[in-house]
Amino acid sequence: MTEAELYDAFTEVIRDVFDDDTIVVGPETTAEDVEGWDSQAHVMLIVATEQRFGVRFRASEFESLRNVGEFVALIATKLTSR
Repeated sequence: MTEAELYDAFTEVIRDVFDDDTIVVGPETTAEDVEGWDSQAHVMLIVATEQRFGVRFRASEFESLRNVGEFVALIATKLTSR
């Protein structure tokens, strides 16, 4: 999966979780940039991402993520290590 495909797929997950088809994210997008992205929504996003990409995250992996770019990079790492 290319980086562009990862961003497209992750954007779909975000849109589903937040029920907003207008959300556009990029590498520098943070939780503060998306309305409603609080701790509960973050957990829902992690679960939805695990389901969409068929990966599992450890808490220590996602606790330090600062933006969407880092989240997508983590997904890419998980996909290549399968």
